[in-house]
Amino acid sequence: MSQRRHTFVPGEFYHIYNRGTDKRAIFLDAHDYQRFQILLHVCNNTQNVNIRNLRRDKEDLFNQSIENRLVAIGAYCLMPNHYHLLLTPVSEEAVSHFLQKLSTSYSMYFNKKYERTGTLFEGKFKSQLANEDKYLKYLFSYIHLNPIKLIQSDWKVIGIKDTPKAIEYLNNYNYSSYKEWQGSERPEKIILNKQPFPEYYESLEQAQKEIREWLTFA
Repeated sequence: MSQRRHTFVPGEFYHIYNRGTDKRAIFLDAHDYQRFQILLHVCNNTQNVNIRNLRRDKEDLFNQSIENRLVAIGAYCLMPNHYHLLLTPVSEEAVSHFLQKLSTSYSMYFNKKYERTGTLFEGKFKSQLANEDKYLKYLFSYIHLNPIKLIQSDWKVIGIKDTPKAIEYLNNYNYSSYKEWQGSERPEKIILNKQPFPEYYESLEQAQKEIREWLTFA
């Protein structure tokens, strides 16, 4: 695995992540998470974001047709003070363009809502190139397992205390693409474009088995 800061190559896969400045929370309620999910969809194109359109109904926004996408998102997870994305760009400039639109739009929303000023995110987003097939496959599990830390912060050290509870929590966590990888047909599925990514799981059962193995591995 290697670190890249400025150049993003179409056809390659990148783990993108960032957190709130001073590790502060960037999602304070359900509406904040939903706004970021909407922005993952509507910012993913070459056009400017029309703020007035964001006042529309959530499902209506997810039904909005997007042309000329900047990136294909294969997985994502939103946590209280950070986010993870797994994506591949359509051009060298696409990732930076997309993340700039995303962070600016969300920061404007957040600062207005909570009557604050200043930087929301901790500097420029971080990126890692997934240049090995084994690492890319691992990222799908790593990103989707992040919410487990919210119910057991030390699970990677001492192992899962209650596996059925952990699986149920993941199944009900609304702010990641885990539900889509488990066959959900909710409106948020439009955020993803799985086509450019390798088909690691031949069936839903195989994907579920992979998650259970990771949960019991620690």
